[in-house]
Amino acid sequence: MAKLSKKLTAVHSKVERMKFYPIKEAIKLVKETSITKFDATVEIAFNLNVDPRHADQQIRGALVLPGGTGKIQKVLVLTKTKAKEAQDTGADFVGAEELIQKIVKENWFEYDVIVATPEMMAELGKIGKILGPKGLMPNPKTGTVTVDVKKAVEEIKSGKVEYRTDKEGNVHSILGKVSFTEEKLLKNYEVIMDAIRKAKPAAVKGTYIKNISIASTMGPGIKILIEH
Repeated sequence: MAKLSKKLTAVHSKVERMKFYPIKEAIKLVKETSITKFDATVEIAFNLNVDPRHADQQIRGALVLPGGTGKIQKVLVLTKTKAKEAQDTGADFVGAEELIQKIVKENWFEYDVIVATPEMMAELGKIGKILGPKGLMPNPKTGTVTVDVKKAVEEIKSGKVEYRTDKEGNVHSILGKVSFTEEKLLKNYEVIMDAIRKAKPAAVKGTYIKNISIASTMGPGIKILIEH
């Protein structure tokens, strides 16, 4: 532990806590301050001037990162009508009510994302209390309730991420992996930034994005200079 603490102290000293870094500098720094032996995930956090208690100020959506996430997502497709399409597209698990029962009875969560065709939603609604807290409930806003199963699975496999405001008005997302090039991380940042800006609720007055920070797994948080 002492050795790790030394490493942590060393990387934290590279980051000025009160400084706001231009995005290119921040990305370079997030790569330099990663100390894990594995390929750490780079995450981004937006603190927004929204009140998620109001439905019209809840921000939720999904986008495909041009550089991918660096993570292979396991996809469960729940459908009665598009099973062959799901299998042909490369879904990891395909089924209907029997897999919903497996979730309930066996506490089965060997997948990262659930895609459902509309006819499955009545059954899925019954287990919303199980899936909701884990962020697994399919939703039309994120493209996971759809008749276009092929498109949904392909997007998830190629680097689709979902984002939504938490109770404090923060939005968290994956930016990529430390092993990504600076250019790839920058492209992912630009796409996420654009999506967050476009999602600004009409009710929000004044400053919308209060602050942004990025960090690698176990690495220090780096504040981003917001360019208007």
